[in-house]
Amino acid sequence: MFATYEDVTVGATASFGEYEMTREEILTFAQQYDPQPFHTDEAAAEQSMFGGLVASGWHTAAVTMRLVVAGLLEDSGSMGAVGVDELRWPNPVRPGDVLSIEAEIVDKEPWREGVGVVPTRIVTTKADGEVAQTYVGRVLYPME
Repeated sequence: MFATYEDVTVGATASFGEYEMTREEILTFAQQYDPQPFHTDEAAAEQSMFGGLVASGWHTAAVTMRLVVAGLLEDSGSMGAVGVDELRWPNPVRPGDVLSIEAEIVDKEPWREGVGVVPTRIVTTKADGEVAQTYVGRVLYPME
């Protein structure tokens, strides 16, 4: 999308991606990285505040990153990121939910010599319009 810091336009937006979360993937990810019962045990999940199996927020974050790379960063000048601000999971992701991304450039500022940081708001939305995750990524771009 953007080759250099100078190419970045504050206020620019993009929508992209589509990824279906499966039961098997939710269980596998959680067993390895976030083994809480509402992510790994369907019977326990039924008794939880979620009323059923839900994906780990960290799984949602990983899928979001995959979509952001493919839809925004892959063919850009992005040099990685220096962090994430305001990470939130307002609604759980369940098996069968299809996730997509909305991105907005919210600011840009010089960071270090030859490098600028571009705060980018990322909203992960389910097909029904419900927001699953939000954050502001602090993406680095080379300065000309």
